[in-house]
Amino acid sequence: MSSDPVSREILLVVHTGRRSNVLVAQEVAARFAAGGVRLRVLEDEAPDLDPSCFAQVVLADEKAAEGTELVFVLGGDGTLLRAAELARSAGVPVLGVNLGRVGFLAEADSDALYEAITHVVDRDYEVEERMTVDITALVDGEVLESTWALNEASVEKSTRERILDVVVEVDGRPVSAFGCDGVLVATPTGSTAYAFSAGGPVVWPDVQALLVVPSNAHALFARPLVVSPASVVALEVDPEGHPAVLCADGRRTVNLPPGARVEVVGGRTPLRLIRLRQGPFTDRLVEKFELPVQGWRGPSAG
Repeated sequence: MSSDPVSREILLVVHTGRRSNVLVAQEVAARFAAGGVRLRVLEDEAPDLDPSCFAQVVLADEKAAEGTELVFVLGGDGTLLRAAELARSAGVPVLGVNLGRVGFLAEADSDALYEAITHVVDRDYEVEERMTVDITALVDGEVLESTWALNEASVEKSTRERILDVVVEVDGRPVSAFGCDGVLVATPTGSTAYAFSAGGPVVWPDVQALLVVPSNAHALFARPLVVSPASVVALEVDPEGHPAVLCADGRRTVNLPPGARVEVVGGRTPLRLIRLRQGPFTDRLVEKFELPVQGWRGPSAG
């Protein structure tokens, strides 16, 4: 990083749909300005923000975060996932401040906002890499779409009243076929998101693995699977069945015809997340889910 504070610039991404967030953004901008950090904002968010908040407006594309030190996010996990698309393509880290409900991806909650700004101004933070997945949808061997996800790729039924018939394959071999609402292939980061709601296990983020989690499957064997990060997981939609929908992180969707195949592998490009605290993931899990830990006595002395 440059030692010249004038050259420091951050991309600010805000969930501007809430007026309270816009007011917070103004205070954030003032504090960064006092620390010698310039802000750029996205073109679709700029009209909702006070012009004093930013020095530059950029398009929300793969170049939005180029040349910045990091992407600073005000909002929930959905806003952070939107920011992740911009940060990953530029190779810069993301720091999320949760202004929504439960936010596992965010590093700080609203009550620690100004502490987070101080850490950034002082360059007092670390960056960790989170596993992603690369996703390819094919029809008759031809690529229909290629995309990626931080949390999960899901193949789901396209209409509520129908059942999706799929075959799950791992490393070129079939594992099981069943009717279901959908199947998710998730990263450890995504294990506390959609995959958790579908009954998948919580996986610590430093574990390298892929999760395969059926949703409401009609089968005797439809348990969640944890496979190698080097594995290739494929989901085949029954050619005699109904169409489906591929969804990446709940943000990017692709319509799948009967007979489509979706392949999911460990991503070539990780997402870089900023960490301000060094506490274990266990503490974060207990805090976010408000888990009961009364009665814990800790490791025995001696």
